[in-house]
Amino acid sequence: MIGYLNGTVKFLFDDGCILDVHGVGYKVFVDNSTRQTLTVGNAAELFVHTAVREDAITLFGFGDAATLDLFELLLTVSGIGAKTAQAVVSKISASDFARAVTTQDTKTLTRLPGLGKKSAERILLELKDKVRDTGQVTRDKLLSTAQDEAAEALDALGYTQAEISAVFDKAEPNSTTEQLIKFALRELNRFA
Repeated sequence: MIGYLNGTVKFLFDDGCILDVHGVGYKVFVDNSTRQTLTVGNAAELFVHTAVREDAITLFGFGDAATLDLFELLLTVSGIGAKTAQAVVSKISASDFARAVTTQDTKTLTRLPGLGKKSAERILLELKDKVRDTGQVTRDKLLSTAQDEAAEALDALGYTQAEISAVFDKAEPNSTTEQLIKFALRELNRFA
């Protein structure tokens, strides 16, 4: 899978570009804000999502990791495909999207291209536990992954979910899996 490309823009289209990376031209579909930063002949770096289907391999590129994370998060919602997800990230920032989800703001979501009322409600339902009030999809996605991994390790050591949750509430924000486990073991051993 291709996750990142760094090269020279050879051609521009309304919804994408051809990026020359060491003599190989990659056709990459990009969101509007990324498209506006691209100029033929200039260097560009793109964070890439590779979509593989039976009949095609399609690359979707983004100027920053937060937008890529939002795009990939949208793909986890049933009924949301790559083209709709790309249209959404073209019109809303990751922080504004996170705010809309945490405040259950259907109106903001239905104003986005490709989203009707049912799609917006499905997004709110399916993503409410994946996006927090911090306004950052990326950090929350990483934080929840670190917490999930740490919780799994602590569970294997015999700690209860209640104990694990209580300790995670006291942990430093943005802690890695390893930091969470070390902190939890220190805290939980105080009670022993």
